[in-house]
Amino acid sequence: MPGKELNPLNYRRIAWINWILSPPLVVLFAWPYAYLAGVLGVPAPAAWIGSVLFALPFMITILHGHVSMALGSAHRHYYYEWLRKRPMGYGLLFHPIVIRTRFRLLLAYASLAVLLAGAAWPAG
Repeated sequence: MPGKELNPLNYRRIAWINWILSPPLVVLFAWPYAYLAGVLGVPAPAAWIGSVLFALPFMITILHGHVSMALGSAHRHYYYEWLRKRPMGYGLLFHPIVIRTRFRLLLAYASLAVLLAGAAWPAG
């Protein structure tokens, strides 16, 4: 059974599913931030940047969970190692720090900072 799960074809399938799920998940998690930014009168560029920063940690968490469910938590490091070896293909924009909780929290805090700065910025 482990031979079926831990092979490049399965890794490629997981990577494709993650790439396909990424845009809808970003939209799903970005709209509440964008709505709040609109209510607070945050300028549009700051609202867009902040909503993407807000959505990324949630999207990464969901996709990391997908990898964990597909391979098991004991074997997901093999998938991330496979991605790391393909930085210009399936691992595009992938870095090992992305799956760290600290990094995801930093993105969420950065989105909050953008929201606060945008709300404090005088409307031009």
